[in-house]
Amino acid sequence: MRVLVTGHKGYLGAAVTDELLSKGHEVTGLDTNLFETCVYAYAEPAKGNPSITEMAMDVRDVRAEHVSGQDAVIHLAGLSNDPLGEFDPKLTYEINHETSVRLAQLCQQNGVNRLVLASTCSVYGASDGTFLDEGSGYAPVTAYAWSKLKMEQDIAALADHSFSPVFMRSGTVYGLSPRMRFDLVVNNLMAWTVNTGEIFLKSDGLAWRPIIHLRDVARAFVTMLEIDRQDMHLQAFNVVADTENYQIRDIAAKIQAQIPNSNIVFETSASSDNRNYKVSGKKLETVMGPNWTRYALEDGIAELHAALTATKVVPEEFEGSRFQRLAHLKSRILAGELTPALRHVHPAGKSV
Repeated sequence: MRVLVTGHKGYLGAAVTDELLSKGHEVTGLDTNLFETCVYAYAEPAKGNPSITEMAMDVRDVRAEHVSGQDAVIHLAGLSNDPLGEFDPKLTYEINHETSVRLAQLCQQNGVNRLVLASTCSVYGASDGTFLDEGSGYAPVTAYAWSKLKMEQDIAALADHSFSPVFMRSGTVYGLSPRMRFDLVVNNLMAWTVNTGEIFLKSDGLAWRPIIHLRDVARAFVTMLEIDRQDMHLQAFNVVADTENYQIRDIAAKIQAQIPNSNIVFETSASSDNRNYKVSGKKLETVMGPNWTRYALEDGIAELHAALTATKVVPEEFEGSRFQRLAHLKSRILAGELTPALRHVHPAGKSV
């Protein structure tokens, strides 16, 4: 298939691109390069892939000619977590909601048969400890989660006999990527542990999270291009495994069990986290098969431990502007490289 991937140079985009190429698909990547300097040396450098066609473009500027001729689009580009979404909620809605709907309209109008959309389990908001499935109610508590829910609702209305969207509600992702992120809980805890010996919790650790390795997420996204249309058309899937739901304290305990002499430490002002949900992945099992994930938490801990031991990342980097998405964008705005609307600024001072 001919597949356009928006955000192909992002944290998840690198894994999705690799998975597509491994399956023999023809890939075009579209990315505005907001995070071009966020390269982690241990992972494969994100310097472009000669096997794909690349467009350096903001997804807000996509036109019909950019999607025409594609069989499918995997849409990853957007503001990618809760803190980043709260930076400018209006901008979050513009990029995650309005731009995504416009992209879907272009796909529908120009013969793109399948649109795989990155959504989030954050649309559920909070639960009472019971498992939430795709039929559960919504209670988003952040601008990021609301933008994704509105995206789903408005794009669903566009589905027809020749245009099939599918909504992939990923859990909290972790694992190694060329465009590394340390604003994700497992990655962040591992960075603290390897550097300081302390598993540093910023909350009381009681909140539940469904966690999922980015390579497993990539496999699930690409599978949506390859299965029968009737099995994915206008569906939502939780991209999680039931066995990989953990309280944050449980994640810390797993890390402590694998890394000798590490200690769990709570931030002095640690409080509860209102993003608290256990999520069922049983629906996705009907497509992917039982026990479909290749990474359990213990595997991810081992992977990150090896990488962070071999190529250290100091706290100033994993807590600062190099590997924290919001801090990185703020630093580029302050440096005059980006406008507050996250548009690139040319040397002449004009935004593009």
